[in-house]
Amino acid sequence: MDGQPASEPAGAAGDGDAQLLYASAHGVATLTLNRPDRLNAVTPELIELLDRALARAQADERVRVIRLRGAGRAFCAGYDLEWATELMNEIDARGPWDPIADYRNMSRFVDSYMALWRSPKPVVAQVHGVCIGGGSDLALCSDLIVCADDCRIGYPPARVWGSPTTAMWFYRLGLERAKRLLLTGDPMDGPTAVDWGFASASYPKQDLDRATEALCRRIALIPSNQLHMMKLLVNGAVEQMGLFNTQTLGTLLDGSARHTPEGTSFSAAAAQDLRGTIAERDRAFEDYAFGGRTVASSLLDWSAPDAATDWLAGESQGAEGAGGSQGAGGAGGSHGAGGAGKSQGAESAGEG
Repeated sequence: MDGQPASEPAGAAGDGDAQLLYASAHGVATLTLNRPDRLNAVTPELIELLDRALARAQADERVRVIRLRGAGRAFCAGYDLEWATELMNEIDARGPWDPIADYRNMSRFVDSYMALWRSPKPVVAQVHGVCIGGGSDLALCSDLIVCADDCRIGYPPARVWGSPTTAMWFYRLGLERAKRLLLTGDPMDGPTAVDWGFASASYPKQDLDRATEALCRRIALIPSNQLHMMKLLVNGAVEQMGLFNTQTLGTLLDGSARHTPEGTSFSAAAAQDLRGTIAERDRAFEDYAFGGRTVASSLLDWSAPDAATDWLAGESQGAEGAGGSQGAGGAGGSHGAGGAGKSQGAESAGEG
C-alpha cells in the first residue's frame, strides 16, 4: 500500500504467527485478518484481537478512519469449523440444549461485530474472495463496503442450520432483496452488491486495495468529530427501526436452526463427511464451490433437482473432492460457503 509502513502484529496465534495485523498512516488504521490458510475464518481468539485492534485505533487521535480487510484469497469465510464443531459437540454432550446459553455465547460475537457499527470512527470493509456466514457480519456491521468484482457475498446457511445473528441484511438491502438472498442462500458478486445497495463500489481485484485506500484517505480529510456526528445520525435512524430486537431474534433463531431435526441431522452428517455434506447442501444450487451462479444469474437455464435433500433420511451423499468445499459451523455459529465459484473453492476452513 502506497506510503504505509509495514503492518505489525496485533496479537499472536498459538504457533507464534500473528492472526491480525495493524498498520496506521495518513489518518487510516488498517486491520488485516491474517489467517490466510484458513481463509481468515473466525475464532474467539481472532475476535479478541479484533476488539483490541479496534480499541487501539479508536484511542489513537491520529486515526480518523479504520479499514478492515483480509489477507490471502478471502475477506472471511465465516466461523472456523474446527473450533466450532468441537465446541458444539462438547456443549451437546453436557445435556439438553439450553437456548439462552446458546444466545449468550453467540451474543459475544454479535457484540464484537456491532463494535464496528458503534465505533466513533468510520469503518470501511474491503471485501474480496468469499465473504460468507460470520464473515458477512463483519462487512455488514461496517459503515462502508468496497468489494472486488469477482467476490462472493452471501449467507448459505440460510439453506439449513443457520440464521444471521446481526440481522443486517434487511437494513442494508430492504425487504425484497433480503428475502431473495435468505430464502435461497444465493450469493452476490461485486457489481450486484453495489446495484443492490450492499456496497459503495466494486473494482477489479487488482485495483481493490488502491481504491479502498483512496476512499479511506478521502474520509480522513474530515474532522473526527464531524465523522462521528454523521455516523450517529445515520445509525440512529436504523436503530430506531428496531435493529436491537431483530438481532435478538436472529441470534435466538441461529441456535434454533442448529437444533431443528434437519439441523441436527446436518450436524451429524457433517461430522462424518464434511465435504460431502456441504456438497449435498449447495451442489444443486450450482454456486459457491459448486459453480459460478449468483443471485443475478438467469434462472431460465437452471434445472431444479427432482427432490430437495431429505436431511432427516440421514443420507448425505456429497461429491468427493467437490471443488474445495468448506465445512459447517456450529457451537453457536452461523455458517457460510465454499469459494467464489470453482476457481476460488476453499479448504474445509470456514463455514460452508
